[in-house]
Amino acid sequence: MKCLPLVVLAFLGLAVMPAVAKSPQIHADEWRLYLDSYVEQNGRVVDLANGSISHSEGQGYGMILAVLADDRASFERIWSFTDTELLIRNDGLAAWRWEPTADPHVSDTNNATDGDILIAYGLLLAAEQWSDDAYRQRALAIIQTVGRTMIVPSEAGPAILPGQFGFIPEDGSSPILNPSYWVFEALDLFAKVDSSTDWAAISKAGLDILRRAAVSKAGVPGDWIQLKNGGVVHAPNHPAEFGYNNIRIPLYLIRAGANPGFLGPIRRSATGDTLNKINVINGAPLEPIAEPGYRLIVAAIDCVTAHKPIPIELRSLQATSYYASTLQLLLLDHLRRNEPLCLGGGY
Repeated sequence: MKCLPLVVLAFLGLAVMPAVAKSPQIHADEWRLYLDSYVEQNGRVVDLANGSISHSEGQGYGMILAVLADDRASFERIWSFTDTELLIRNDGLAAWRWEPTADPHVSDTNNATDGDILIAYGLLLAAEQWSDDAYRQRALAIIQTVGRTMIVPSEAGPAILPGQFGFIPEDGSSPILNPSYWVFEALDLFAKVDSSTDWAAISKAGLDILRRAAVSKAGVPGDWIQLKNGGVVHAPNHPAEFGYNNIRIPLYLIRAGANPGFLGPIRRSATGDTLNKINVINGAPLEPIAEPGYRLIVAAIDCVTAHKPIPIELRSLQATSYYASTLQLLLLDHLRRNEPLCLGGGY
C-alpha cells in the first residue's frame, strides 16, 4: 500500500511535528533521577511496581527518553539490552516480557506491538539525533515487520494487532484491540521512512476508535476493545475498564499535535485534577489514578485546551513509579519544547 501524503495527516486531526530537537528538554537532574531509579547498569529498564520485570514497552520508552535527554551512552546501554535480551524472535520483533527470577529470563515470547513501535521509534529518533544510519536500518526492519504482520482489517480501517498470539478470536469476531497502542507521533514518522504500509490510514483508524468511544456511555474506550456495528465494545475476558493502558492516549495525542477535541472526553472522565479508572459499561469511576505523572496528563490537557498553567509541583519529575515517571518526562519534554507558556510564562 502507498502512504498518504503527510499533509493529509492534518485532515485526520494530527499535525506533523518535528521528531526531536537537538537540544535536550529533559533536565539533567531529572534524567539522572530516572536512570538511578529505573535503569540498571546493563540497560535493563525495571518496572518496580510489576515484580521488577522488564518489558519491550519499557525498553522502548527508555530509548526514546535517552534520545530526548541527548544521552547516547545511556541509549546504547538500553538498546544493547533490548537487542540482546528481547529481540530473540525469528521475525525480528521483541519478546515482550523479561523476568529476573525466571530461567530463561524471557518468560513469554509473544510480542507486544506497542513495544515494537516504541523501540523502532527510539531507533529512528537516535538516527536523527546522532546522524547514525545503522539505527535507521534496524528501525526500518522492525517497522516493516510490524506493517506486514501486525496490521489487521477492522471496521475503522487498518488496525494494530496487540501481539501475534491471543487477539484474533476463534469465533471469527473482530480482533481484540488496545487503543493505547496507537503511538501517533511514531506512526507519523514511520510514514516518512516506509512506503510499504499505509501508516496514515492506521493513524486515522486510531482516531476513529476514539470518535466511536466518545459517543458511548462512558465516553472513553476500554483498554481492550472490539469494534462492532459502528461502535466500541469491551473485549470478553478482559476488564471492562478504561485504565492504566489508556491513560497514555492523551499523552500521545498531545505529543502528536492532535486536534484538542479528542482530549475532551478523557478530561471529562477525570475528577478534578485526577484521572480515574472508568467502568466502560456504565461510565462510573472505579478508582483514582493519582501519581504526579498521571496528574500531569490532566494538567497538560487543561493547558493545551484552556491555557491553564501547569501547577508548580508538576513541572519537574517526581520519581514515584517507572510508568508514571516515564509519562511525566515525555509530557514535560513536549511542553518545554512546544508549550512553554504552560510552565509559567503566562498567557
